Amino acid sequence: MGTTVFLKPNINFGDIMTKLWGGRFSKGTHKLVEKFTNSIHFDYKLAKYDVLGSLAHIDILKKAKLLNVREHKKIQSALKAILKTIENETFKIDLSFEDIHSYIQHLVEIKTGKAGLKLHTCRSRNDQVALDVKAYTLDNLFYTQKNIEHLIESLEKLATKNRELIIPGFTHLQHAIPVSIIEYFSAYIQMLSRDHQRLYNAAMNIDLTLGAGALAGTFIPAGYYQHKNSSFLMDIEPTKNSLDAVSDRDFIIESLNTLATIGMHLSRLAEDMILWSTQEFDFINIDDAFCTGSSLMPQKKNPDVLELVRGYSGRLFGNLTNVLTMMKGLPLSYNRDMQLDKEPLFDSFEIVQKELAVLTELFKNVEFKKENIEIQLEDESLYATDLSDYLVQNGVAFKDAHKIIGHLIQHKLANTVKIKNMSDSELKKFHPTLNERIVNKIINPKTSINSKKSLKK
Repeated sequence: MGTTVFLKPNINFGDIMTKLWGGRFSKGTHKLVEKFTNSIHFDYKLAKYDVLGSLAHIDILKKAKLLNVREHKKIQSALKAILKTIENETFKIDLSFEDIHSYIQHLVEIKTGKAGLKLHTCRSRNDQVALDVKAYTLDNLFYTQKNIEHLIESLEKLATKNRELIIPGFTHLQHAIPVSIIEYFSAYIQMLSRDHQRLYNAAMNIDLTLGAGALAGTFIPAGYYQHKNSSFLMDIEPTKNSLDAVSDRDFIIESLNTLATIGMHLSRLAEDMILWSTQEFDFINIDDAFCTGSSLMPQKKNPDVLELVRGYSGRLFGNLTNVLTMMKGLPLSYNRDMQLDKEPLFDSFEIVQKELAVLTELFKNVEFKKENIEIQLEDESLYATDLSDYLVQNGVAFKDAHKIIGHLIQHKLANTVKIKNMSDSELKKFHPTLNERIVNKIINPKTSINSKKSLKK
């Protein structure tokens, strides 16, 4: 199924307000209420899914003999014509309508006359919007998976290109132990791979169902709702519980949680690259095409893309909290509060998809400043753990080895000397097994990397 993630509607401000309700009311809705409750300015993104859902719905109505062949064909033709305009981005939105559902109903009625009046038979906007949002979410979960695959590929290529590179590893932003660049990027690939699985898990928890009606089901037998529709990512099933079907937003919360987690991972990756591009680290050069300058300072080259990735994580967290807070006190079944679930969902998908796309390109052109990295690897404190390990392998208890090498590092710092330049007699003051040959062998980034045997290759 082709994915049109974001529509670009040609918006028309009309003065007609057509609703799917109103017979019980003696007066029109106040203009302030119209403005306050309208959702078409953001739920137009559901247009494709609303049409696809309606195509499935009329098949069910035909099966139940609530539409004859002629009526079904007429409505089907109208819906397919609307779908075509959505897919080629010529779909026009009239913001005077309450929501996208009433607008599409209106368009169908214009094209089909009386036949279109039957489109909403045995259907409520409550179950209609639940189907639409689920279909939108499914589409975008799989689309986001593809985006993650592209970023993983970009990181793998960068790591492979620089496979021999060793960098200082950090804890607490302090030099710790040397690590390979392959191992470094593999850490983020592991995070993204878990995110990829989370997206899949969220998708597998979504069932596309019809038949809930407003909250209590419809008079159409459940078997009629067992519907295969090639337009959808999944077949439509009969509703298991009608109250849950119209009021469940777990799938949105689960998706927002996954998107927030992806945003957190991307923010951490961005932060590392921001640090590495500073003059203080100076490990990498980011392509000019992915940086910006200063309006005052001519020398500046700012990693704005990475800073925005870091910044957007706050909005992703906020969108999750927004929907969790909205849902926490709602009684069964549908409540209008749930109209407010869509903007956070749309926003989070759009943010994460844009971030993944721009980072995929950014990492294709990152260059490592290997000479600067090699200077940092000369810090002998990076090899303190390796020296301790050597003593342990020669019969020294770890706690004693830790203390011995701690004293050696303290001596080095206090006297501004290199361990590599210390004589055998000096080294043996700390432990009899230490000598120049051993020390020079151990204080080496490749030796340090090769000595680690516990990692699964």
